[in-house]
Amino acid sequence: MMKRLDELMPGQGGRIASISSCGNLRRRMMEMGLVIGSELKVIRLAPTGDPVEVLLRGYSLALRKNEAKQVILEVDAA
Repeated sequence: MMKRLDELMPGQGGRIASISSCGNLRRRMMEMGLVIGSELKVIRLAPTGDPVEVLLRGYSLALRKNEAKQVILEVDAA
């Protein structure tokens, strides 16, 4: 099942299937380690839902909600 990163709750995760942004934002996200095939897990959300903190490749990364909306994940249906 495919979901956007901003739709996940803490403890949920998946494998990056695509990044729907383009240009500088896409390049910057890839430089931060958000590449297709990488696994990540949501650690926590700010009370307003922005930013989203994720665990990616052994380090913690905070993304704005508008950035998280660009990351499409393949998640388990369970």
